[in-house]
Amino acid sequence: MKQYIQSANGSVRRVWVALVLGIAAAGLTGCVAVVAAGAAGTGVAWYSGRLEANLDQNLDAVFTASQKALNQLEFANISNKKSSVDAQLVSRTALDKKVEVTLEKVTDRSTKVIIRVGVFGDETLSMSILDKIKAAL
Repeated sequence: MKQYIQSANGSVRRVWVALVLGIAAAGLTGCVAVVAAGAAGTGVAWYSGRLEANLDQNLDAVFTASQKALNQLEFANISNKKSSVDAQLVSRTALDKKVEVTLEKVTDRSTKVIIRVGVFGDETLSMSILDKIKAAL
């Protein structure tokens, strides 16, 4: 009987370890891509449907460039909100996809840009928007 209990404990332990490893692996399968961008010392990351980048410009300059970029792409402007520490620009594409550009002040000379297109994200369009923002700086 003692041997059976020890054997069962070993099996339970193996199942438990397999379960934990399976959950950990599932958490790592998300769409995460990190790209090193060459312009202006920016790092770009695609994570959970959002494109994130740090730009070496102040919040005001990035806000103005973001407005210009969204206008050049002919997106319908829904709202633009800005404070001294953050900003949000909301637009819609011709196919009615929601485009959110969120800006966060990191330092006086650095701004974090977060771009989300639609519910699940669109990496290609997000990169195009970021490229337009950088070109407008």
